[in-house]
Amino acid sequence: MQSDPASIACSDPSVLGGTVVFCGTRVPFSTFIEYLEGGSTVDGFLADFPSVSREQAVGALELLGTTMIERIAAAPMAR
Repeated sequence: MQSDPASIACSDPSVLGGTVVFCGTRVPFSTFIEYLEGGSTVDGFLADFPSVSREQAVGALELLGTTMIERIAAAPMAR
């Protein structure tokens, strides 16, 4: 299931000064990344930030994975 980036994260100067947040919330996208880097689960993040939907969190992971794969595939091979 490929998600629409515009339904997952957005930026508006009137919301947290334009910080990228999960759409419809005031939860910075970077907070999600920090939670995962810190060893938290998606469920743990969602429990702490119930305004973010599971669909948004899973969609974010899908998009991050797709972006990484595309960048690696497009990069010149290391020699």
